[in-house]
Amino acid sequence: MHVTGTAPLPAPAPSESLAAPAGDPQGTPGSRHARRFGLPVATALVMGNIIGGGIFLLPASIAPYGTVSLVAFGVLTVGAIALALTFGKLAARDPRTGGPYVYARGAFGDFAGFLAAWSYWITTWVSNAALAVAAVGYLDVLIPVSGHRWTACLAALAIQWLPALANFAGTRYVGAVQLVSTVLKFVPLLLVAVGGLFFFDPSRLGPFNSSGQGAIGAVSASAALLLFSYLGVESAAVSAGEVRNARRNVGRATVIGTAGAALVYLLGTLSVFGTVDHHRLVNSTAPFSDAVNAMFGGSWGGWAVALAALVSMIGCLNGWTLLSAQTPYAAARDGLFPAAFTRRRRGVPTVGVAVTVVLASLLTAYNYLSGSGKVFEVLVLVTTFTATVPYLLATAAQLFHLVSGRADSVDRGRLVRDAVVTSVAAAFSIWLMAGAGYAAVYQGALFLFVGVLVYAVMTARRARAAERHTA
Repeated sequence: MHVTGTAPLPAPAPSESLAAPAGDPQGTPGSRHARRFGLPVATALVMGNIIGGGIFLLPASIAPYGTVSLVAFGVLTVGAIALALTFGKLAARDPRTGGPYVYARGAFGDFAGFLAAWSYWITTWVSNAALAVAAVGYLDVLIPVSGHRWTACLAALAIQWLPALANFAGTRYVGAVQLVSTVLKFVPLLLVAVGGLFFFDPSRLGPFNSSGQGAIGAVSASAALLLFSYLGVESAAVSAGEVRNARRNVGRATVIGTAGAALVYLLGTLSVFGTVDHHRLVNSTAPFSDAVNAMFGGSWGGWAVALAALVSMIGCLNGWTLLSAQTPYAAARDGLFPAAFTRRRRGVPTVGVAVTVVLASLLTAYNYLSGSGKVFEVLVLVTTFTATVPYLLATAAQLFHLVSGRADSVDRGRLVRDAVVTSVAAAFSIWLMAGAGYAAVYQGALFLFVGVLVYAVMTARRARAAERHTA
């Protein structure tokens, strides 16, 4: 972890297993439960976290906006690739666990780092709750569970706790589950994304803009929902400390994973729009299953896709659960989060995993039992706002490095290129924050303000500890 004013810690050799930080007795090199990720697993982590519950449910969520949402997908892809390139550059400069937290703190100090860590942490556990809600829609295709709130709620909680148990088993098992689930999920996705083009019927698309607002407003509003499907672009950067040869592999895994996910997204959403009637898609809880049923008839195809979607979402939750613990772990090592978050076992910050899954479970239960009609959409828009805060801080850190760098030591052509890419990523983040809507910004801001109070307490405790040390 980068600490201002100190030399970087030496990176472990590529052949070493994931080692815990100094003073951590739980993780040691050579542990058979703690293992560093190579490029394939790092890429799978990015793709697995991006391609999760979002792609399997969002075609129905954006259908009310009309096919204008496909334009939003294209714009969003450009912004996501820009973010991927930016994170790759930042990770090459500082390849440590923590991602946006590390970059913001290194450029702007403790408070900016804390805001990035706090916002990203909120994003991860709220996203976990949203993913579990999305998974229940596909579980209902296999086993009817949505007929009663309690049944659906218990199913969502079980879906969250299974990946948490895999994380408690160690990073070795996290990587294995991530790689297998990423491979398995591509079968139904490619079936719909490619096969659906042969059954494409333009008459099923519905109106271009059915949102009731202008085209720009519709693109922004649908993009705010769609951002959820791209959360995870930073996955390799956040877990950089667990990636072998991180300076090189984090950037490669981020760009390859994001580009691959974007291609599957665009083709998959277009195929669903063209195979499921618009009026039915608007009310669908399992749009990919409906698409396969429309393509081949019967219900066997939809059943198979629902099963694959569940595997995909559980795999996505597996990766997100690890990420949800990494950022508070990094911040806790610098004294900005409670020290309990630094506890690791078998390469995994176990306290962070436990706290995250409990908070996500409470949020899931609240949203189900409060009678909210659109649980998934509400949670997605909140994460849209909270995710853009660390994204914006990270892009600002990259701009800081580019502008403050000495002209005689930087290739001018590369400087211009990096500045353009980073500016696109920053503008993209601001645009998404605006598109999230007033309600999401309001709720997200409340989360941030609670974080300011936490920061005040942690800063006061650090100051008191420093006084005692010097006394």
